[in-house]
Amino acid sequence: MKFGISILLIFIVSFAAGFYLPFWSVALVAFTVSAIIYQKPGMAYLTGFVSIFLLWGALGWWIDSLNDGILSQRMATLFPLNGNSGLLILITAIVGAIIGGLAALSGSFLRRYLDERKAAVHEY
Repeated sequence: MKFGISILLIFIVSFAAGFYLPFWSVALVAFTVSAIIYQKPGMAYLTGFVSIFLLWGALGWWIDSLNDGILSQRMATLFPLNGNSGLLILITAIVGAIIGGLAALSGSFLRRYLDERKAAVHEY
């Protein structure tokens, strides 16, 4: 349940943040959501990875379809992708997903640290 809610929340808030904040705001969103909704670190990483992969993949495909793939084909020729715009979108989504996953992992570790610290204070 937490997994699905976290994916949806990161996806929607990152999309909305993209209108007002820079591209790296997805990391802030993934970090914040993972710090608020605690999951085990592995699941938190997967949550951040999947949600940003879907978001950046969908946005890349949408932008590519708006200009009939002209820009992405030209960009793909700059890299060794032989003008394959689909592969460029996939690589973009993977890079964003790694950033989102690491940010969510950091948020999960912060939450765990704060919970352990709080428990240690209450012991004494």
